[in-house]
Amino acid sequence: MSSPPEDREPGIPLMDNSKEDLGAPACTGDYTKHDMTVCLGNGEVKSCAVVKYSAAPPPTTYALLQEKTDLKLPPANWLRENPQLGSAGTTVLGSSSKSKPFSSFGMAYDFIDCIGDDVDVVSDSENIKKLLKIPYSKSHVSMAVHRVGRTLLLDELDTQELLRRSSQTGDWTWLKEIYQRLIDQKWQRKKKSKEHWYQKAILSKFLYYSINGDGAAKPVTEDMIEEDEENGAEEYSSSWPATFTSTLSEAEETDTPKQESGAADSDFALGQVTSVPKEQNLPTLFIEGENIQGLRNNFVRNIMWTFEDIHMLVGSNMPIFGGGRYPAVSLRLRDSNKPINILTGIDYWLDNLMCNVPELVMCFHVNGIVQKYEMIKTEEIPHLENSTFSTRVVKDIAQNILSFLKSNCTKEGHTYWLFKASGSDIVKLYDLTTLCEEAEEEKCQNPFTLPVAVLLYKVASNLMLKASQNRKHYGKIRTLLLNCVKLLDLEKHPQIIASAYYMLSELFQLDELPDEDGGESLRAGGSEDSYSDEDREEEEGEDDDLTEDGEEIGSYSSCSRPQDDSKAVAVIRSVGELSVPEKYKSTHQIRPSCAFPVSQDKEERCRHVLSYVLKGLKAVDGSIKKESDLPSADPNTPIPLKYEDGGANGASEKGISLLLERAESGQVDQNNPTRSGMIPGSWQHRMKLQLFLKASKAYYILSDAATNLLKYGRALRYIKLSLQCYDAYCSVSEMLHPHVLEFHSQCLSLCGDIQLMLAQNASNRAAYLEEYSYQTIDDQEILHSLHRESSCQDFSMATDLAMDPEYQLFVSSRCYEAAHELLISEVLKDQSSNQLSQLVKRLGNICNEMGVYYMNQAAAMQTEKQVKKSVSAAEQDLWRKSFSLFEKGMKDFETIRDSTNTALLLCNTGRLMRICAQAHCPVSADESRGEFSPDEALYYNKSIDYYLQALRALGSRKSHSAVWDSVNWELSTTYFTLATLLQDYAPLSRKAQEQIEREVTDAMMKSLKYCDLQTESPRQPLYQYRAATIHHRLASMYHSCFRNQVGDEHLRKQHRSLAELHYSKAVSLFLSLKDAPCELLRTLLERVAFTEFTMAGQSSSVAKLKSLIGAIEIMSETRYAFQLIHKELLEQQAETEPSAAESAHSPDRASDSTSGLDLQEVLKLIGVFEPSFSFLLLQVIKLMTTTKRKPSNKDEGMLKNYKIVYSKLLRAEKDAPLVSRVELYLELLQQLTP
Repeated sequence: MSSPPEDREPGIPLMDNSKEDLGAPACTGDYTKHDMTVCLGNGEVKSCAVVKYSAAPPPTTYALLQEKTDLKLPPANWLRENPQLGSAGTTVLGSSSKSKPFSSFGMAYDFIDCIGDDVDVVSDSENIKKLLKIPYSKSHVSMAVHRVGRTLLLDELDTQELLRRSSQTGDWTWLKEIYQRLIDQKWQRKKKSKEHWYQKAILSKFLYYSINGDGAAKPVTEDMIEEDEENGAEEYSSSWPATFTSTLSEAEETDTPKQESGAADSDFALGQVTSVPKEQNLPTLFIEGENIQGLRNNFVRNIMWTFEDIHMLVGSNMPIFGGGRYPAVSLRLRDSNKPINILTGIDYWLDNLMCNVPELVMCFHVNGIVQKYEMIKTEEIPHLENSTFSTRVVKDIAQNILSFLKSNCTKEGHTYWLFKASGSDIVKLYDLTTLCEEAEEEKCQNPFTLPVAVLLYKVASNLMLKASQNRKHYGKIRTLLLNCVKLLDLEKHPQIIASAYYMLSELFQLDELPDEDGGESLRAGGSEDSYSDEDREEEEGEDDDLTEDGEEIGSYSSCSRPQDDSKAVAVIRSVGELSVPEKYKSTHQIRPSCAFPVSQDKEERCRHVLSYVLKGLKAVDGSIKKESDLPSADPNTPIPLKYEDGGANGASEKGISLLLERAESGQVDQNNPTRSGMIPGSWQHRMKLQLFLKASKAYYILSDAATNLLKYGRALRYIKLSLQCYDAYCSVSEMLHPHVLEFHSQCLSLCGDIQLMLAQNASNRAAYLEEYSYQTIDDQEILHSLHRESSCQDFSMATDLAMDPEYQLFVSSRCYEAAHELLISEVLKDQSSNQLSQLVKRLGNICNEMGVYYMNQAAAMQTEKQVKKSVSAAEQDLWRKSFSLFEKGMKDFETIRDSTNTALLLCNTGRLMRICAQAHCPVSADESRGEFSPDEALYYNKSIDYYLQALRALGSRKSHSAVWDSVNWELSTTYFTLATLLQDYAPLSRKAQEQIEREVTDAMMKSLKYCDLQTESPRQPLYQYRAATIHHRLASMYHSCFRNQVGDEHLRKQHRSLAELHYSKAVSLFLSLKDAPCELLRTLLERVAFTEFTMAGQSSSVAKLKSLIGAIEIMSETRYAFQLIHKELLEQQAETEPSAAESAHSPDRASDSTSGLDLQEVLKLIGVFEPSFSFLLLQVIKLMTTTKRKPSNKDEGMLKNYKIVYSKLLRAEKDAPLVSRVELYLELLQQLTP
């Protein structure tokens, strides 16, 4: 008979007694922590054991009893508590059966790091031995099996006691029905024999003698034996509660010898079942008011035993003593009349392997009289006479049983029953959870439900701590938590369910997308052997038969009828199969439901988070006892999201003040119950805080994603929900932590972004309103939960969808201001410097946007004026608003040294000054444009100053080429506009002509200076056109001066020279452009006119002839302009397909043309070109025919050509279509080209 596990004895002083801190043990008592390794074996099998925990003091030398010592007489210290035997030694039984039904759970809770991955089996050493002896033993086997990841938890089930309780209380009627249907129709309770209790008493006395062998003795009476038996039965029955969550059972109340055990049970109310660092933001789970019985780790030592490739966490109570050739030995008591058999040998060998005991001391007795001692090495046990067995066969049995269980116990949360009847060779595995579903629901009270669920939760919590380093755990965590939730009743265990749902929401990383490798690991991240079953949510049942192994005769006879195999999950037809190497292999596949749902879509991930948050909130709300005063809401009725069409000021000020007050608030007074009746500090209170904040973050991510997709109506709806969640958070929070305030500033900042985008995209307002008004069912239900704690109206002003762009810009500005106030507050002033700079940039940007808005309003007001009047007060008010906003924005950008944006605001201020200048345009009595006024000059010069400041802010084009080019262009435009107005509307009443000409020339040359003709850019053709226009205007001005100048010949020559220079440059630039034929033609015709005027002052015929030929050469250059005009006319004709005649007589069609050619301008220029061309030809013909010198052959050829061209020009039809006339001009000009 193996030593009973309940006899406690001091632990083994293995190696150097080195200690490793593995965390405080859950069990009470003076536990010593060890992590020691010893490998034993005989070369056939590998065995390695690490003692993780030991509650025993260092072993002492055992007392060698004298021969003829009568063990029937009790020693003086018998049944007294002894530090070496522990509290278990105070009972005759020496049994820890109280912990048997849930012993593996007690160990699993203490070593949560090992569960799920590192360990294959967690169990009492007695259960391990019983399984490995199945092929050799006729005894029955009855065990409960649970799966957590790839770990199996094995526990002994005593169906005798369960069915006895069913007969007394009716609690286990469903289990009795299952047992009678599957195993034995005629179940009867069978009591253990007196011989059994007698042998237990002899063993107990032997152990006490071995500690102290010279105590007083007294005879053992029959009454004592009877009392022992009754005490044993009472103690054994106390291990089974009526239901898992009940108070102490009646048997426990009468179990007086177990004082320590009873105290331990009361202590084990599962105070805190998970320990998570605060920075992980995981909830701390408490199970309040529940006495979870039997979940205590009552073993003297816990050992990590590796047997071949099987890793087992084993609990053992085997007495261990010092002495002999080795530091540790195990004591065994044997009846000399009963030889050691294989079962006893395997029992002794496995005990020594699991406990690292290298030697066995056997005490032989006859009828309780000590005979002799014998010492046996552990490796010699398999070769003892009458007890010979193969260690390799035991190894094969272990591997086959583990593979069989792993292949068939596939569903986490299910309770499996491994059963072998006495004398039978068939081993069956039943799924009690599935069988429970066939019974009536109210009868299914599975005591394993809560411990399994709590264990799943604890393993998931532990893996959550590792998730930041290895995201492959996410799939396992999700599976564990989903199975945990399915096991529990929402009404009974809302706290665990709410905590599980919160952790499920934490699995979805909202701030970053998984990388490629991470994505793969998540998709395949399920536990290697873990399964989930989405269809199971019922509670589990527990039933079994159990008798002692070894030499005892089983309490069960063979079944009265053939058993029904159809209900079994799996069957081992013959126990002999377990001895065949690799007979059973674990070949099961991971189910798809174990894979973590990875999505690259942010919205989908956030929806997962919100669905779990909603379930968590429902669990919390359902647990709050006090009914809210709020009227009950129908989740199917949408809560209206109002939109407001309001002005920029008005009633919004009150909302703004509330917004800033809430934003600046650091603490909330929370001394009384919340609106829903929650007590501050309760688990509901803590959980709601976490869930509200998680929902707020999820909605924030959704809003940000919608903003990136340009779905601004949807984005505003999401940020409204985010701020409503935050509002509810503030209403129940006792203190707003810095990271929460920082997140709130991000929400306000994003809200400001969205309102700004809505203002800039007013054309899509109808679509945005439709997006804003939509709500999902989850959103509605989350809102209803929020309204239990808060009205959620504090931020309504910031999140309403207004119809007025000015109001939206105003709201955006206030959101940024509120966020800025938060970041510069005392709480956050030392944090988030980068976030602060980004927010200051947003403040500058919204000032710019609002300034531009008011500036455009002023420009529109100016355009809409039917009659030019003096500047109105409304315009001036808009200018002041715009200017002050631009100044404020520049200060913000200067604060963060953002020179680029500073330059942009200076550029916009310059544009504002130009609008002011345009508004001061003088109008005469006949509504015609008056002279260029001093006010115009003042504002244009201010505009130029701001543009120059912008260039100085940028420094060089390298700092930001696009902004530099934009400012450069605006500056050039301003100079050009100033010069053009001075030239066209010269203030001759105030200034002299020469002064105006100097100012025009200066402004034109400065405009030309900022025309970047060298850099290739999209704006380069505009610069070329601008430069050509400047040269043309300067040439025209000097042409006019030359014509009007009288007296100063030197000045006339200078004007003539400058006019020719600028005409030449203008023609050159216009020739480089392909879209300015009219401008080129006009410039050439003016140049011809300038030549004609020069010729008029010449007296010599030779000089006049030279000037005329030069003018004709200039005229021939118009051929390029006519080619462009001809091309565009043909394109226009192909598009509209009008007749050539209609095109010639209908210049109004030019407005319908897509070519951009101004036909009226073309006709006007042709009207100038044709007579000028005709005049030049006529004059040159006259001069060449009247010349006195003999003409050369070249001159005669030229004269003949001129005559032919002149003749064709005269005969041309005046009413010919425009295209035909242009073609004729091209032909004539071609003839003149040498």
